Parts: sequence; structure tokens; C-alpha cells
Amino acid sequence: MTLKFGYKLSAEGFGPKELIAQAVRAEQAGFDFVEISDHYHPWLDVQGHSPFAWTVLGAIAARTERIGLATGVTCPTVRYHPAIIAQAAATLAIVSDNRFTLGIGAGERLNEHVVGQGFPSVRGRHERLREALEIIKLLWQGGYQSYEGKHLQLEDARVFDLPDELPVIAVAAGGKSAATMAAELGDGLFATEPRTDLVESYTGAGGSGPRYAEVPMAWAPTEEAGVQEVLRTTRWALTGWKVMSELPNPVNFDAASQTVREEDVRGQFALGPDAEPYVAAVRKYTEAGFDHIVLQNAGPDPDGFIDFFAKELHDKLQRR
Repeated sequence: MTLKFGYKLSAEGFGPKELIAQAVRAEQAGFDFVEISDHYHPWLDVQGHSPFAWTVLGAIAARTERIGLATGVTCPTVRYHPAIIAQAAATLAIVSDNRFTLGIGAGERLNEHVVGQGFPSVRGRHERLREALEIIKLLWQGGYQSYEGKHLQLEDARVFDLPDELPVIAVAAGGKSAATMAAELGDGLFATEPRTDLVESYTGAGGSGPRYAEVPMAWAPTEEAGVQEVLRTTRWALTGWKVMSELPNPVNFDAASQTVREEDVRGQFALGPDAEPYVAAVRKYTEAGFDHIVLQNAGPDPDGFIDFFAKELHDKLQRR
């Protein structure tokens, strides 16, 4: 299995110019791709940012030459209509010379409620995601297209600028039904846990594309410094998906994550200054069958982490 390693651009934690600079440094450090979250709000107010991901990606495409780009992930059903995502992804594929992967998922209330249309049930979200995938692929066939779904409609629309090579669509999955949908209507799988069952559901349904997964880590001079930074900015990640998908604003995540403890962080994040915990964390995901590994650093020093990857992690991960 050929592995590719990505750097997670935390759009909730940094402003747009800093994210662009991080992507440039990630390319120089040897990362294969960068992946950016597509949020309207941060998870916690202390994070303090949430720029428009598509503008940031376009600027990164102009400032880099080799590194792949991906959304991780965008929701094409409430805040965006899938026709807009089909157009945006096609344009980004062109300006990046076919370096873009469209990661999509069912979304979180945190970002989608802002347009005043409410937020669907789990079943409703999956129904909308399926329709969105059908609309995007229909538009990418070229020509004028219409679509009449249970939730989403398309009327006489055409994406005029299509790339020679269409972007890979990686579908986020937290369960079997979404993993099966990724195989049926997508070109790849996206996950946040080292779950073999997700990979097996995807491949069992005929999926053969890239399998993306995010690995939580917090590089710092000491384990304790990493733990404290996670508690300060990233404790929301330990609340579980049923919480993460449903709460509407950063203040709610602040309240819901107050009970997260140091031992919770140590049980989920690779920490500290040494390479071995990070290699071991990645190994869990590769053994589960993932081949596009996203290093999601919640530590206090992104530049230091990128240097750490270049000098100590890159070769060890390739040998793992």
C-alpha cells in the first residue's frame, strides 16, 4: 500500500494568510497534500477564526506547485447548494492543475444552521448527501442539467468550465451506510477513526479509491504542553460525533467540553517531542486500511510541527 501524508489546515485556529503560509511550508517539508476544514464558525471562540475555505484553497493553488489540495470536508446540502460546490470544485481543479480532491460530508449544525433553514435528522442528512452527490456528478457530465429530488432540485444548470480530469470525491463516513454511499457515488472514503469496518464496507461495496483518515496529535516540547493546548483549543474533538454534529455554536461546545480530562486527551492524541507516539498512532490507521493519512496537529507551534515532520517523522512514517 502506497501511503500519502497530508497536513490539516485548521481553518478554525488560524486566519487566511497564515493558512496559506502553512500550506507553502507543508509543501516544502514534503507533505503530499493539505486538507482544510470548511466551517462557518470555529468549534470554540478561543480558536478565533473561520475564513472562507474556497478562497484560501485558490490562493494556495497559486502559491504552490506540487502539493495536493482537499476539503476535509464540505457539506453540499444546506449552507451550500451542490450546484455551487460542483462549480467551485471544477474551478479549483483547473487552477490547481488537477491537484484537488473534493471531500464532502453530511455536515454539522455548527455551520449549517446559519442560513436559517434548520438542520436535518441523520436520515435526512444522508438522503440530502446522496442527492447532492448525484447532482454534482450530473453537472460534471457537462451540458445543461435538471434534477428533481426529495430534498434538492436543480433547474437547467450547466458548469461551463470543467477540468480535463474531474476531481476525486471522497465521502466522509462514520457508519456502514455512508461508507457504502462513498463506494456507490464517490471515488474515495474519508474518516476520522481507525475503523477497519468502514474500510471493509467501502471496499465491499466496490470502492477502490483513496481512503483518507485524520490522525489527532499535538506536537509540543513536552507531553504536558501538548495536553494543555488540546484542553484549551481542541477539547471539542473528544465530545463524540453525536455531540459534534448537533450543537449550534461555539458557546455550546465550550459548555459541552468542560468535563474533558487530561487522561481523555492522552488516550486519543499522540503527544510530546518524540517521533514514536506519532508513528504508532499512524500505524493504527494504516493497519485499518487507510492510505491517505492526515496529520491533524493541535499543538501550539505549527511551524515546529512542520519542521518535526520534515526532520524526524517523514522517513519513519514511510518505513513504519
